[in-house]
Amino acid sequence: MSQKFQEIIDSERPVLIDFFATWCQPCKVQSSVLNTVKENIGEGARIIKVDVDQYPALAAQYGVRGVPTLAIFKNGEMLWKESGVHDVNTLTQLLQQYS
Repeated sequence: MSQKFQEIIDSERPVLIDFFATWCQPCKVQSSVLNTVKENIGEGARIIKVDVDQYPALAAQYGVRGVPTLAIFKNGEMLWKESGVHDVNTLTQLLQQYS
């Protein structure tokens, strides 16, 4: 996964990573928010979900201590990271800002 992950975040268009867990209730809320963000942003950015229970090393590598944690990458660089549930407008604006 880590090589594939590296290829994904090396993209020139922004990539929003949703670090989540299947047992996490707020993660389910965040997931539905991200569906709307995807509709808003279209091809302007990618949204990828990473299950922290399946990929604990990846979560640790990026300092994920709680779920959901969202991070935005572009050209392999982390531009923004925050834990907690975020609303559609905030995430849409962030992704547009980094496009």
